[in-house]
Amino acid sequence: MPKSLSELVDGQSLLLVGCGKMGSALLQGWLGAGLSPEQFFVQEPDPDAALQDLGVHLNADMDALEAAAPSIIILAIKPQLAVETLPSLAVLASEAVLVVSLMAGVPINIMSDLLGGEASFVRTMPNTPAAIGEGMTALYASDGAQDIQKQAAEALLAAVGQTVWLDNEKMIDAVTAISGSGPAYVFHMVEALAAAAVHLGLSQDMAAQLAVQTVTGSAAMLREAEADPRRLRVNVTSPGGTTEAALDVLMGDTGGLVDLMRRATQSAAARAGELAKIGEEDDVTIEMGVELDD
Repeated sequence: MPKSLSELVDGQSLLLVGCGKMGSALLQGWLGAGLSPEQFFVQEPDPDAALQDLGVHLNADMDALEAAAPSIIILAIKPQLAVETLPSLAVLASEAVLVVSLMAGVPINIMSDLLGGEASFVRTMPNTPAAIGEGMTALYASDGAQDIQKQAAEALLAAVGQTVWLDNEKMIDAVTAISGSGPAYVFHMVEALAAAAVHLGLSQDMAAQLAVQTVTGSAAMLREAEADPRRLRVNVTSPGGTTEAALDVLMGDTGGLVDLMRRATQSAAARAGELAKIGEEDDVTIEMGVELDD
């Protein structure tokens, strides 16, 4: 039986660098999974009242951090802060330490250089539904990461949703295009469906209610055991009926929604690759990928 998160990090200290929206969601998930606030050292320059009341070690100085010797460092900062922040943590990043990164567009080799090259790494791509415990996170581990470290990283992200492992770091660009950016596609579809309802004469409030509940109800059906989206679609499409009339447009002769989604995600994946590129020579620059931590 797989070990629980509490078992995997029992007696260990964890350092969370950045506690904005995503960092806060993770921290709440970890505490909800049974970890003690006393285990956490949190670095956040602008802590809100809720964070201050949690009982974690907030903005401890480097002497206290060295004494605590955190076994896991979680980087939940904006990617453009990596060059400024990571070198200051190098003294903590020994070969026994696992660094779990949520930063988009910052490859492991760059993090390793900035931290001194001794720690093990797990790079992750979560998405915004993690804020309500419904996230989807892909993980990729560096070659030196131990099995127990990978188990701990997976358990940490599983506290806020589902997880999958990648065997190629470059696949993070594809994940970014699908699940990382994917919530925005769904939100836009709800916007479009509500706008269409208004165009048909319904009120704005009713249009929004119909669109939102239709999508959330459909998502609930997809979560049923052995749910197949194609079969579900066929089941609600009567020959010659209203749904078929609409799908004739959405699945048009030129590829319809499938082709549009393919082109959209290819564009997102290409952009993710561009954002991960590093500046020339010693001028290291890191740009934003998916915005996860405002």
